[in-house]
Amino acid sequence: MPWQQFYDPFGSILLSALIAAIPVAVMLVALAFLHVRAHLAAISALVVAVLVAVVVFGMPAGLAGRAAALGVASGLFPIGWIVLNIIFLYRLTVANGSFAVLQESIAGVTPDRRLQLLLIAFAFGAFFEGAAGFGTPVAVTAALLIGLGFSPLAASGLSLIANTAPVAYGALGTPVIALAGVTGLDLLDLSAMIGRQLPFFSVLVPFWLIWAFAGWRGMIEIWPAILVTGVSFAVPQFLVSNFHGPWLVDVIAALVSMACLAGFLRIWRPRKIWTSPSLRARDTADPYAPQAPQPASTPLPHPTGLPDAGGAATASFSGSVALAWMPWIVLTVFVFLWGLQSVKGVLNALWGPSFPIEGLHRMVVKVPPVVAQPTPEGAVYAFNLLSMTGTGILLAAVGAGLAMGFSPLGLLREYGRTLNAVKLSLLTIAAMLGLGYLTRYSGLDATMGLAFANTGVLYPLFGTLLGWLGVALTGSDTASNVLFGGLQRITAEQIGLSPVLMASANSSGGVMGKMIDAQSIVVASTATNWFGHEGDILRYVFFHSIALAVLVGLLVTAQAYLWPFTELVVGG
Repeated sequence: MPWQQFYDPFGSILLSALIAAIPVAVMLVALAFLHVRAHLAAISALVVAVLVAVVVFGMPAGLAGRAAALGVASGLFPIGWIVLNIIFLYRLTVANGSFAVLQESIAGVTPDRRLQLLLIAFAFGAFFEGAAGFGTPVAVTAALLIGLGFSPLAASGLSLIANTAPVAYGALGTPVIALAGVTGLDLLDLSAMIGRQLPFFSVLVPFWLIWAFAGWRGMIEIWPAILVTGVSFAVPQFLVSNFHGPWLVDVIAALVSMACLAGFLRIWRPRKIWTSPSLRARDTADPYAPQAPQPASTPLPHPTGLPDAGGAATASFSGSVALAWMPWIVLTVFVFLWGLQSVKGVLNALWGPSFPIEGLHRMVVKVPPVVAQPTPEGAVYAFNLLSMTGTGILLAAVGAGLAMGFSPLGLLREYGRTLNAVKLSLLTIAAMLGLGYLTRYSGLDATMGLAFANTGVLYPLFGTLLGWLGVALTGSDTASNVLFGGLQRITAEQIGLSPVLMASANSSGGVMGKMIDAQSIVVASTATNWFGHEGDILRYVFFHSIALAVLVGLLVTAQAYLWPFTELVVGG
């Protein structure tokens, strides 16, 4: 017999929401303050979530177990599959020595660390967000930055901050498409509305990114380049989202931004070159002083397993820059192709089984006021391995590895080493997704959402923060839109706000939660080989996340009540 979610077991939505938040609080406190290893913090939070869901909110234990198991499976495939294979490709380029050449080529564009951040973390990362999403941009950019000599905290934290403004249109517009599906609102109206919110932050985030790295003075010194980067991204983002749709927003905007920044750097350079790769350099040393290059990472075995007489890194420097960029160009092509729905359709037709989870599929019912009428929740696990982005990354890595001179046996050995290196990260991601799925199926997330919805005239602000909370819980703007999109529409209609405005605010606010969701933090720590420091990353990015989310909320509030911002509202 289906179980109906129960959102207020204490007769006080505020108290019920506080109890519902306990599992998330356990995880955050364990990570940020108790310095518990990420996989142990995630498993602890999952156990607490099961207890809260079953004992307090009345969810049958069998349903709770199946929901958590579905989340674990979804954490491994497709999310963990992406992480494993992108780290595999990165380790191949380090072992081959081509990453050292790549480092030199990027330094040839600009040796300034601040400008490298703009080019890689913001613009290049936005391209991967638009093409693939789901952890790919953080994995790629964090690996590139650590290879360029950035400190692990800088590479991790700054990649997370940069991966914000593009998120709403990630994976070829998937979050917006999902939002239209669950709300019944017009897709192009939602695309346009989000495209009238995020361009402000597409200009702001590059400034914020450099300020977080280099401080106010370091940011002001390169403001022309930052402005070029942000505006050249924001303008295409606005135009494509408003006059074409959500599908190619990030891809086009990122390409334009990279081209404009690279062109601008041919005619402009800062008076002083910032050489320090560390976040703390501005407090402890002269960031402009020449510094010796840092090693790309912990030395890795030679791909053949035999001693390298001349040194792999030394030999690689004699190769061409084109060969050094080859693995990443191949990766870009494969990721873009795997993001196309036509390609996904062909691959799924070849092999893409789906498994309804017996005993969970349509056995949990969402009820008003979260939805307009009782709605059974589907629980289908699609093991579409061929069309998963991680499979495209694996094929790119294998192809690039063979082109770099690895033997099939050498590739297999390195893959085994990679799997061993990231095993705890994969466990963490699985537990995190188990927590997220259990939170969704038990209704704990809806309880927290209803508490936000009871804020009256302040709802534009708190509704935006609801989207932030959704991404922080689930690790996905798409999942947050599916989770809270219907609630946003219902609440907006009840209090006389534009449903398009508030549904869009869910997605726009959600992008700022991307930097603190545990999944993204684990991806960043894995990509930088900084295992066990997830709490350090979380503490660093948390302020930036909440501050930017509040700013989005204030913009949405202005759009709801204040002219001329109200003129930006469409489809209301």
